[in-house]
Amino acid sequence: MRALRYSINVTLDGCCHHEAGLPPDEESMRYWAAEEMERADALLFGRVTYGMMESAWRRPATGTWPEWMSERELPFAESIDPAKKYVVSSTLSGVDWNAELVRGDLGQAVQRLKQEPGEYLYVGGVTLPLALAELGLIDEYVFLVQPVLAGHGPTLFAGLRERIQLDLVDRHEFRSGVVAMRYRPS
Repeated sequence: MRALRYSINVTLDGCCHHEAGLPPDEESMRYWAAEEMERADALLFGRVTYGMMESAWRRPATGTWPEWMSERELPFAESIDPAKKYVVSSTLSGVDWNAELVRGDLGQAVQRLKQEPGEYLYVGGVTLPLALAELGLIDEYVFLVQPVLAGHGPTLFAGLRERIQLDLVDRHEFRSGVVAMRYRPS
């Protein structure tokens, strides 16, 4: 059974809005490409995160990455673009970009995905991971803590009904001050 790993950038004050932190440095982008995207058997997104990721990281029809994309972002783009994706949505009528819709009972659907062979299933976003945490389905939490105080924006797990105790299993500090921390539920 493969693990469900939740990974996200977060500021020191808990803000998880994608525009609240610092622009990812070279080390962070390598981490996201090598540790998260390349090692994941598949990616699990909610409708909003899927749309955001697709608009930024889908290879254009021309086959050429856009000019705004820096060299340090290319490995991440090359990893996420071809990856198998699952999209949890009751409102979308269809998806593409190597994706498949997930409908019905969330807990049962994710349990089926976890039972497929492989190392792990990656989940991103904010709303979907909250629901999965409530169901006790997340096996690992990875937070890339940015050395920033945002002072606003959505925070991780806002509205979580019950506390989840975590054990630190790995920690890596980047030269930029970003700290990647990986936890498992106790």
